Amino acid sequence: MQDKKRAERNRTITLDESERLQYGAKLITLTTAMEPEAIINRTINQDLFIALDYLPDEFVDLLFIDPPYNLTKTFNGKTFSQMNNEQYTQWLDGWFSRIVRILKPHATVYICGDWRSSHSIFEVASKYLHIINRITWEREKGRGALSNWKNASEDIWHCTKSSDYKFYVDRVKVKRKVIAPYRTEEGAPKDWEDDTDGKFRLTHPSNLWTDLTVPFWSMPENTDHPTQKPEKLLAKIILASSDENDVVFDPFGGAGTTAVVAKKLNRRYVGIEIDDTYCCLTEKRLALADSDSSIQGYSEGVFWDRNTLRGQNKASKMTE
Repeated sequence: MQDKKRAERNRTITLDESERLQYGAKLITLTTAMEPEAIINRTINQDLFIALDYLPDEFVDLLFIDPPYNLTKTFNGKTFSQMNNEQYTQWLDGWFSRIVRILKPHATVYICGDWRSSHSIFEVASKYLHIINRITWEREKGRGALSNWKNASEDIWHCTKSSDYKFYVDRVKVKRKVIAPYRTEEGAPKDWEDDTDGKFRLTHPSNLWTDLTVPFWSMPENTDHPTQKPEKLLAKIILASSDENDVVFDPFGGAGTTAVVAKKLNRRYVGIEIDDTYCCLTEKRLALADSDSSIQGYSEGVFWDRNTLRGQNKASKMTE
């Protein structure tokens, strides 16, 4: 990852050479079968197809998967090449069929994809899991296309190992501004609150998420990873489908958002990532979480709608 000249207000998390050594020393690779406690709260710097053989059985409560989508994309010099649909489905099945054994009986799985890959994800996941729902979230970043509709959404498949699973709706309600503030006959607010920041209503979460912001240069969670997910997205998933001290596992860890949010929310974590730079960024972000556990867009136990003052990260002093 080459050094870039950055604007003065750019808050992207980077590494210097001393940090590469410092955080690189914390990484592990697997060469023999491991017990859960030996890998929990660790970053595994290894090819998933190799590491899979050494993972313990039934130790994961929540599995979050953000695999390469079926398009040609470069990740810090490593290129994933687009395949035909059948090949991509086979590639997914090649590791997914082996990863199911690490799930506890009542585990939950979330799998990310775009419109090209979603049908393959459904085909593979439905062979091994119960599919509960498909979430679509607005990925508003990007300048658009001249000869097609701008691709501004991605999918997340919500799956479970069994029909008995965790889901806590009250933890993931969204606080939205009230457009039509109805009142009772007595004049009291009807299903909304009137406070110093304005009129808001707590709403039940749906499978359409429009309150997320893709990390960018002035956000303190941003890295140079090209497909980094927002911390707020992971917070929704982790709070909805796990309890404190549960194990959250990410086999395509990237720059560590899953592990970082798990730590901030008092869960245990394990991540696998093949690229050592991204692994070191993960460890740096985990260290930063010791002094700042805030999650932009989530405060006071609720998720705030995009562009609301109370939903901003207090440290950044900026709206989403």
